Amino acid sequence: MSAITRKAAIILAAGQGTRMKSALPKVLHKVAHLPMLGHVIAAVRGAGVSRIVVVVAPGADAVRDYAEAQGCAVAVQDRQLGTGHAARAAQQALPDFDGDVVVAFGDNPLTTPGTFARAFDGAAKTGMALVAFRTGGGAYGRVIQAADGSFERIVEYKDATPAERSIDLCNAGILAADARRLFGWTARLTNANAQQEYYLTDVPALARADGISPAVIVAPEEEALGVNSRGELAAAERIMQDRLRARFMAEGVGLVAPETVFLSHDTVIEPDVEIEPFVVIAPGVTIGSGARIRSHSHLEGAEIAAGAIIGPFARLRPGAWIGENAHIGNFVEVKNATIAAGAKANHLTYLGDADVGPKANIGAGTITCNYDGFTKARTEIGAGAFIGSDTALVAPVKVGAGAITAAGSVITRDVPADALAIARGTQSEKPGWAKAFRERKQQEKK
Repeated sequence: MSAITRKAAIILAAGQGTRMKSALPKVLHKVAHLPMLGHVIAAVRGAGVSRIVVVVAPGADAVRDYAEAQGCAVAVQDRQLGTGHAARAAQQALPDFDGDVVVAFGDNPLTTPGTFARAFDGAAKTGMALVAFRTGGGAYGRVIQAADGSFERIVEYKDATPAERSIDLCNAGILAADARRLFGWTARLTNANAQQEYYLTDVPALARADGISPAVIVAPEEEALGVNSRGELAAAERIMQDRLRARFMAEGVGLVAPETVFLSHDTVIEPDVEIEPFVVIAPGVTIGSGARIRSHSHLEGAEIAAGAIIGPFARLRPGAWIGENAHIGNFVEVKNATIAAGAKANHLTYLGDADVGPKANIGAGTITCNYDGFTKARTEIGAGAFIGSDTALVAPVKVGAGAITAAGSVITRDVPADALAIARGTQSEKPGWAKAFRERKQQEKK
């Protein structure tokens, strides 16, 4: 049996999250546009885990549905009797598993694959590993070590002496062990405590009593951040955004003011892209090398090819595809539209459900009238076409290659290639009318 198939994960996601004050289950709140539970699932998979069990509360249908959609098994903790009880509930979903298992928390979105991998390595060497972190304070359980650095016990903060509280090594709650041993230890847990709950933190002491010296894996403090409130969710978001920014800059992406750029967990950006301040990148965005994203632009579900310029103040919605060296300028919105190489829409334009050919020019104030209240239709604009300012293109409609629409036109019929389409009222003048109008109005005021 391979090392990958012998790794499993139990993710505890049955907490009520009452401090979030939200109808949405806590673990489904998002960090960098991905539910916290999704981050944990991705992290354990990154550590080589192939079997994942998510432990949920009774009636937690949204969490169950999300976990199953991610290919995870689901176990129900029938009563909220503590973290040890929750971990034991996962046994029903791993009846035949004989490898190592890590226990993680669905509200810890910042734990990395590397930390989970180190926990598995520690468990393989000693029989059990627990993850700890160092901090300057806080009401965390302390990890007590012997003089040689070996694990002795975990003491909860409320039970710790002043000397023990001064210890900076704290329990992160994550542990890894052989699955059969782990379930044996959880079966031996007691609830002889003030809360009358079964604590996962008591498992290392049981392991030590069985002659196993758990390995202590020290991780960065931020990886142990559990999210229980809106404030902690915002803190996790800040850390995740800093990680994403640092990663892209290390890969050759230019961020003029990194702290003002917001990214998604699935953002793809190639080297030599330049991103100006105050840009928001939502899910599903790919940006090709050499593109420039100018200030105050919002991108979602869009693909931007090499050398394109977006913004400032542009909005790309799902289905936008911007070709090489194309320009999407200020206050231009693109939705479900293909803008081919070299095409330009530089000002005040809406392009929805459209195909714009190479090197076409879209004048200011142009709109594709793509929705009649019931159905959506497409607009096709040929290569090299010139769409005059303030043109309304009433879909379905085609403007041929090299054609021109006169400014202010409402185009309702197809325009042949290289033709000029004019669809506006004929201008007429009445000499002296304006002067007479003003004089009449002035007389009326007397």
